[in-house]
Amino acid sequence: MQITETSNEGLKRTLQVTVPAGELGKRFSDRLDEIKDRVQLKGFRKGKVPVPHLKKMYGRSLMVEVLQDTVRETSNQALADRKLRPAMQPSVTLPEDQAEIEKVLAGQADLSYSMTFEVLPAIELADFKKLKLERLVADVDDEAVEKAIGELVDRSITYTAEEDRAAATGDRVTVDFVGKIDGEAFEGGTAEAAPIVLGQGNFIPGFEEGITGVKAGEARDVAATFPADYPVENLAGKAASFAVTVKEVAAPSRPEVNDEFAKTLGAESVAQLKDLVKQQIDREYANVARQKLKRELLDALEQSHEFELPPSLVDSEFAAIWQQLEANLKRADKTFTDEGKSEEETRAEYRKIAERRVRLGLVIGEIADKNDLKITQDEMRKALIEQARRFPGQEKTVYEYYEKTPGALAELRAPIFEDKVVDFVLDKAKPADKKVSKDELFKKAEDATAA
Repeated sequence: MQITETSNEGLKRTLQVTVPAGELGKRFSDRLDEIKDRVQLKGFRKGKVPVPHLKKMYGRSLMVEVLQDTVRETSNQALADRKLRPAMQPSVTLPEDQAEIEKVLAGQADLSYSMTFEVLPAIELADFKKLKLERLVADVDDEAVEKAIGELVDRSITYTAEEDRAAATGDRVTVDFVGKIDGEAFEGGTAEAAPIVLGQGNFIPGFEEGITGVKAGEARDVAATFPADYPVENLAGKAASFAVTVKEVAAPSRPEVNDEFAKTLGAESVAQLKDLVKQQIDREYANVARQKLKRELLDALEQSHEFELPPSLVDSEFAAIWQQLEANLKRADKTFTDEGKSEEETRAEYRKIAERRVRLGLVIGEIADKNDLKITQDEMRKALIEQARRFPGQEKTVYEYYEKTPGALAELRAPIFEDKVVDFVLDKAKPADKKVSKDELFKKAEDATAA
């Protein structure tokens, strides 16, 4: 096999590969030897078909297979010999002259083809110790713990129906209703045995006020208005009337915060419950702080690494992003104008996002490669178990999905791989801790997400 580099411009390469006719002939003979003992033709015993007859019957189709395998194997070998890392699968161009192709198929000419591709750029990794990063730390105060326990109490409230009770704030009212706009019933405006807790504001304005004071068995006509920003466009801002029948009015019973209440939640005492709640809130704060720090780190990695990006990778990433964006707009029945930007402006913005993703992907890959960071089978197994737990009762279906769906495991592996690299860099960068309040922590995290 002879390899000649015919083009070298930036990251783009073109190699001309020539495979001698003699090598093709040997590959063809080897393939004949593979099948001769398996072929059974009428008039011949199995394995006794003469080679010339095999060539006559299967020669051309076998040679096509040999050429396909030869191109695949020699193109991979050409990359390996020159230690080239293609950004994407090389584009292979075979001879266009039919007469030349026929000679190759007949074993009378060398096979010569070209392969064009872009190589991954050389990346000089930054000194991670010089990255200026800040980890936010927020303490969990008593107020946060008491608020969380109050929410647990709210979720533990029970209700007892009372026949002559007039519905008041905090009561649960169970109703049937039929809603109409301009005298016509509308989709989603009818329900049976709908539970509504007065004071929670979970219904459209005017509805809760209209059923305050009702008793079981009573019927009322209630006027209410959909908010101007209601997500269903044909209902937004519309005034509606509801024919309501009250099925039940139930009084709330709020549990006391004592050891018995703590035991219903798996704790031995109120003191232990508070400690468990505090630990949970602390984990939530730490997770918010980590997400903010991770964004800051990715920004720092992008800004500290300059190199040429393979256009094919950027084009591929942009195409995936743009396809998703167009699907979202179509689903929402919106246009680029509705979003306040022209298509050209949006394309430029998302092109930059694609470039950022490609740059960070290459940097993260280089960090992992240089430092031998890999995802273990145990880590993948834990991730798969965790994913399956998100779908109680459907665990088997989840496992089968990941077994049968190409690329699904890669999607599961990607965030684990990224976090492993992030942890490695953070360990080297040694971010400085900064004490902040809970409100400041969440505000800074929101600002980072918005940016």
